[in-house]
Amino acid sequence: MIRHNGCQQDVNELYGEFIMIEKKIFITTFDLDRLIHLIEACRNSPRQKKLPIDMLEKELERATIVDPQDVPSDVITMNATAYLKDLATDEQVIWTLVFPKDANAENNRISILAPIGMALLGYRVGDIIEWEVPGGKRRLEVMQTLYQPEASGQYDV
Repeated sequence: MIRHNGCQQDVNELYGEFIMIEKKIFITTFDLDRLIHLIEACRNSPRQKKLPIDMLEKELERATIVDPQDVPSDVITMNATAYLKDLATDEQVIWTLVFPKDANAENNRISILAPIGMALLGYRVGDIIEWEVPGGKRRLEVMQTLYQPEASGQYDV
C-alpha cells in the first residue's frame, strides 16, 4: 500500500496545482513499479519537502492497475506523447510525460512530478484535465495519444 506523506511542492508557481477529479485512470504495472521507486527516492532526498509526492501517491491509489499489454492504446502512460487542447483558448499543445531526469519544458517533455504531469497520467482521449494556475483554472482536453510505448509493443520504456 502506498502511504500519504504530506510533502509540499515548489512547482506550483510554474505549473499550478491540478484538481483531482474522481475519474477512472489506468496505470501499467511497469509504470507503477517505477513510480513507487521514484516516490521512495523522493522521500530519501534532502529536497523531500519541495517534491509533490503526496499528489502522485493519491493518483496511484485511485488508479486501475493493468498489465502493460492490457492498457488501452489511448491512455497516457509514462513516455507517452499526447495532443491536448486548451478549452478556454483553443491553444493546442503536444506534451510527452516523462520521469524528472528527462524533463525539458522547451521540448514539451513534462515531468511526472509537475502537477500537470500527474494530471496527465492515466487519462485518455476525450478526458478533460483541470488544474489551478496562478491566473485561474486551466482545462485541457486529451484529443489524441500520438505515441504510447505499450501500443507500439514497447512494454519496458
